[in-house]
Amino acid sequence: MSAPRRSVPIVLSGLFLAATLGSCAGGVGGGPVTPALTAATATSDAARSATDPAGPAAPGAAAAPAARTPVVVLDPGHNGGNASNPQVINQPVPDGRGGTKSCNTTGTATDTGYSEHAFNWDVAQRVSALLTQRGIRVALTRPDDTGVGPCVDERGAAGAKDGADAVVSIHADGSAPANHGFHVAYSDPPLNAAQSGPAHTLAAALRDRLRDAGFPVSDYIGRDGLSPRPDLAGLNLSTRPAALVECANMRNPQEAALVSSPDGRARYAAAIAAGIEAFLGR
Repeated sequence: MSAPRRSVPIVLSGLFLAATLGSCAGGVGGGPVTPALTAATATSDAARSATDPAGPAAPGAAAAPAARTPVVVLDPGHNGGNASNPQVINQPVPDGRGGTKSCNTTGTATDTGYSEHAFNWDVAQRVSALLTQRGIRVALTRPDDTGVGPCVDERGAAGAKDGADAVVSIHADGSAPANHGFHVAYSDPPLNAAQSGPAHTLAAALRDRLRDAGFPVSDYIGRDGLSPRPDLAGLNLSTRPAALVECANMRNPQEAALVSSPDGRARYAAAIAAGIEAFLGR
């Protein structure tokens, strides 16, 4: 996962599409989402008086605390410019367990050339739109699908930087053509409190909603759709609950057709968004 060593989380707001809308661990079917924060508009006492028969609150009355807006970081794996910048993505960075990993990789693709990085970006935008519609603040680890990186260590730090309640990396796999199904990875053995329980809970919520949506669990990696991993730097370095979804095997003909279709990407996005909401208790 990779780029010049800079973090590029952005906050997205607004619904960019009308419908609801992988080897990896990285076509844009929907339109662009404009980075913007939605600010709540303060209501004046006078305006409140016009709509509230009780009138404005008495001077000195304690106001009810505002509900905290949940924050989710989405990490669309890889990036469109990685393949043409090997000098960047091949540099070593910390892996979270005392070793190093390559800054990022190029990701995989279907046999017909639909790239994983494009799939990841498209699905992330769809998930972002769905969560934003539900009042959840969303940040992405990259702003587009034409850049390089960021590196996996920067992606791993993004959740803490944005105060995230959950971090979800979106990917698709590139395994043998006969293999199929999704799996959800989490860091194990755990390295901190967020990984020792909450990350597993997040992974299970994502697994359950993907399975409920009719996607088959992986028949070649993990167990029952979950995959504890010690080797994924982005998960190892996260101090917030984090999980990585390998949505499908892009080398399997049937799953390649699914991830290549807008309807298929919309289905994946809806299931991932539902899993995140379930984890958040919404």
